[in-house]
Amino acid sequence: MNVAQAIAAAAAELQTSTPDVDAKWLLADVLDCELTRLTLDRDRALSSEQLQRYREMVTRRATGEPVAYITGSRGFWSIDLKVSDSTLIPRADTECLVDYALQLSLSAKARVLDLGTGTGAIALALGTEKPSWSITAVDKFAEVVALAKRNQEQLQLANVTVAQSDWFSAIEGEFDLIISNPPYIDPLDPHLSQGDVVFEPLSALVSGENGLADIQILTREARHHLVHSGVLLIEHGHQQGVAVCKLMKDYGYDEVETHQDFGRNDRFTTARWRG
Repeated sequence: MNVAQAIAAAAAELQTSTPDVDAKWLLADVLDCELTRLTLDRDRALSSEQLQRYREMVTRRATGEPVAYITGSRGFWSIDLKVSDSTLIPRADTECLVDYALQLSLSAKARVLDLGTGTGAIALALGTEKPSWSITAVDKFAEVVALAKRNQEQLQLANVTVAQSDWFSAIEGEFDLIISNPPYIDPLDPHLSQGDVVFEPLSALVSGENGLADIQILTREARHHLVHSGVLLIEHGHQQGVAVCKLMKDYGYDEVETHQDFGRNDRFTTARWRG
């Protein structure tokens, strides 16, 4: 069986929303090549070992398991990250937070804190673009911290430090920017039983008080760790913009504003702390 035939067979088997794309990503991983090579090498014959591995991966995807967990990696911003089922798979919409942060008028040697870093996606993307920034990335869970450290070491980013902390529990000092993609899904949200999130850890997805419990903690505690005019930037659900804005204003922040993602859905809110 050649490349084109294998992709066609896999796409026919998959019932996902993007079967052809999924089939190509999986085969590219098997062949350790870029997606474009699949088109150029469409007549290339697969070995029995390659075909066997590919079929096993397609079977896993057919059960709903995310492609990123099957391949063990996911591209984010300009970097490639190792992923595991101990944390969330980085989403393209979170790149909007990175883009916004890079446009801020921060000090050339800004101190940045990424809370609930997961794979390290936000911190490592910022660290790649801003080598003079000093970035601290923390997560509550040891296995997640280990994963983020692996990604940091792979990218050889000396300006990013990864550590274990339950939100601000182990944090000292002040920062020019505090950024986070925390759990923000209501425990009763029906989407938790659909798609890729079925395979992702609830601890990284769900938060009490209609999904706002962790955001409230971050908003309250960040005040003690922001420099004067420091920026707080938090990702949230597309229906939570109004509620997050109110939280930030109630805690004394100003310049509070909600921003949209690539799909023009409310996705993150920013504010400044002037003490």
